[in-house]
Amino acid sequence: MATVQNPFAVLGLPAEYGLTGQQISRAYLARISGAHPDAGEEDDVVAAGLNEARRVLENPETRAAALLALRGEEPGGASKELPRGFLAAMMGTREEIEEALASGDEGARLHWQGWAAAQRGEYEGRVAKMFAAGAGSAEIRRELNAWRYIERLIEQLDTNYDAGRADFGSR
Repeated sequence: MATVQNPFAVLGLPAEYGLTGQQISRAYLARISGAHPDAGEEDDVVAAGLNEARRVLENPETRAAALLALRGEEPGGASKELPRGFLAAMMGTREEIEEALASGDEGARLHWQGWAAAQRGEYEGRVAKMFAAGAGSAEIRRELNAWRYIERLIEQLDTNYDAGRADFGSR
């Protein structure tokens, strides 16, 4: 399904990063109540758009990407640039993670999962502050790219992770 052009407008919400889950749920429920899937094909399309808008806005990472798209960033043409020094630091971290996982120690895997979750929280906080401060799109995109890298790492640290079934293009 194609991503809705402006998920904020679809749900009647302000285009801002700091939306709460409660705000998103309320807006979704208010709109979906008028679009019952049994009412006909037109309501099916409306309901699908509302479901997609909610999915995009509930996830802070995809919400940030939606805001950047509203600022004019092309979805397929977004910069892949990372914060200075990020990749070099992550290469060293990856080596440590691989060594720990090779040992078969479940505690080591859990340690790195906790580390990655903390990193996610730090990036989420930084991106929130950047949007609130009116930072430029390129600066936010660099942080968001690093955040996405951490998200992939979290997926890979999951014991149920299957690289063959992972949908990396959906975020």
